[in-house]
Formats: sequence, structure tokens, C-alpha cells
Amino acid sequence: MSSLHGARVALLESRLGTELGELVRRLGGVPVLAPSVREVPRVEDTDRFVDALVTGRFSVVVVLTGAAALAVLRAAERRGHLPEALEALKRATLVARGPKPTAVLRRYGLDAQVLPQKPFTTKELLAAIDRGVEIAGRQVALVHYGERNTTMSAALAERGAVLTEVCPYEWSLPEDTEPLRALVRHLSTSVDAIAFTSKIQVRHLFAIATGMGLAEAVRTALNDDIIVASVGPVCDAALKEAGVTPDVQPADPKMGPLLMALADYVELTRDTD
Repeated sequence: MSSLHGARVALLESRLGTELGELVRRLGGVPVLAPSVREVPRVEDTDRFVDALVTGRFSVVVVLTGAAALAVLRAAERRGHLPEALEALKRATLVARGPKPTAVLRRYGLDAQVLPQKPFTTKELLAAIDRGVEIAGRQVALVHYGERNTTMSAALAERGAVLTEVCPYEWSLPEDTEPLRALVRHLSTSVDAIAFTSKIQVRHLFAIATGMGLAEAVRTALNDDIIVASVGPVCDAALKEAGVTPDVQPADPKMGPLLMALADYVELTRDTD
């Protein structure tokens, strides 16, 4: 197995930061935790969606993330409507963007009938929908993540879906931004690599850096001094939009393979130095 050989790896993941940090340690690296995202529940919107769901209105339900699926199901349980929600979802055609929403659905005894191919972006998801389900004229529910996927919404509407959308939570900065500010302040000297696991991490890093007047310094450090690992194409695009070219992207767009790919990169560059 490849090793990180003591590399200091910045992790901007919030929900699974501790688990990722432990994996960095097992790979021989030193994790530097700087949580960058807080998921703020949108309770009223989610409750209204649950009320519509349990009526059996939707014949197709598209779920974009595991966290969003879990938020909807927990809201149904909190409101005492979980059995009705599960029955409505069993009667609908379920579309899941990737392994995480699929795993949450299975935990509740539900199976997605339409699944995209890797790397599980909007492009692959729309292709899977076009192959697997007719949506024209049908009531379609689209369960977003921390913001609306406007590309997905527009594409479903263009295909004739009668669309209902919900964002069960929204992305915000952490209540304590000091770890992220410290990372920005000392980026080029405090870490050897940085792992991005979502596009919002890129946005929030540069939002903090811009507020501190250090955006250009961060951009330069990421391009010249630090190994940048990106979990997949969506994150990759966010980095490029910020003016950063990633060095590492795993074949499988998941957090574990991301850190394994980073270790492989460190091993390779160490051997060629």
C-alpha cells in the first residue's frame, strides 16, 4: 500500500472529518482539520415536502445526495408519517444519483430503480433517466442538497416533468471559522496537500480567503506549493473556476479512494525526486 510519508493533509470535510483524519493517519500522513461547511436544516420546506409526499402525489422521485434522503425520511419520522412516506416511495420510481443516496434508501428498505454510471454527475444522471424512466407529464419530485441544482431542474422541466423541488438543508460556513482562517493564513507552510471532497468546500475556502485579502496567495499556493486532490468532476470544475488545477483525482469518486490516490501520488513523486 502506498504511504503519505508524513505529509500534512488539510481536510475541509465537516461531517466525516474525523473519519477522514483517521484514514490519513493509517496512510502515514498527518491530518490538519479545517471544517468548512455547516448543513443548516430547512425544516419548514422539508415538512411541506413530506406532506406532499405522503399523499402519493409523485410518480418519480429523484434524490441527489444521501444527506438529503436521510433528512426527508427523518422529517417524515419526526412528523409520525414514516410508514406513509415509505409506502409512497415504494410506489414511485426512485432515482438516486450515486452510492450514498442508494445506501440511505436501502437502509429504509427502498431500492432505486434508476442509477447513473460513474462519476455520478448531473450528466450521467440525466442519461440514466432518459434510458430508464419516462417523465413527460408526470409528477416528479427532485430532492436537492445544500443548494438547488438548477441544471438538473431545467433539464427535467425541458423533458416535460411536472416538477416539485425541495432543499432539505442549506450550506453555510461553520459557526467557528477559525480553523479555516488559520489554514488560509498559513496555507503554504502548514500543509503539504489538501483534499477537497465537495465543491462547496472550494467556494468557502476562497470566500474566507477573499475576506482576509488572501485569495491570490491561496490560489498561488494551491497551484505551486501544495498537492491538490479533488474527489470528482464537479469538485474539479469548482477548483478550475477558482483558478486552481488539481493534481489528483481518483478513478472512483469517493472519499476513501481520494486519499488512496493522494498516497499513490505522494509515493510516485517521492520516487521521482
